[in-house]
Amino acid sequence: MATTYIVDKDGNQIDASKATVPSDRHFRGAWSLSGSVISEDMDAAKAIFKDKVREARGPLLDAEDVVYMKALETDDADAKAASVTKKAALRDAPAASAINAASDIAALKAAWDTDVLGDSPYA
Repeated sequence: MATTYIVDKDGNQIDASKATVPSDRHFRGAWSLSGSVISEDMDAAKAIFKDKVREARGPLLDAEDVVYMKALETDDADAKAASVTKKAALRDAPAASAINAASDIAALKAAWDTDVLGDSPYA
């Protein structure tokens, strides 16, 4: 039978049958090996999380550009202001204080702002 290896973020590997592995695989790219225990490197997990935020906000920003252009065409000042506010929130989402303050994976997942980004991929 072939041995299955787990490789951490630094390229270190271990026989999977001898490792203590986190149950959550969302942040596998942040795994760090210490002996036979694999844990998440929170700095790397936060970077992965911010990339996921950027991925989610892309189509939302594109859609909001359409909303703004329609408001511009109709000279709707209220709609333009609301669109500007929403786009600012989307641009600021990766810098949310809850992301930087997260001390574990559960807190990091809870930092997903559903009001701004919609449904969480971590739910």
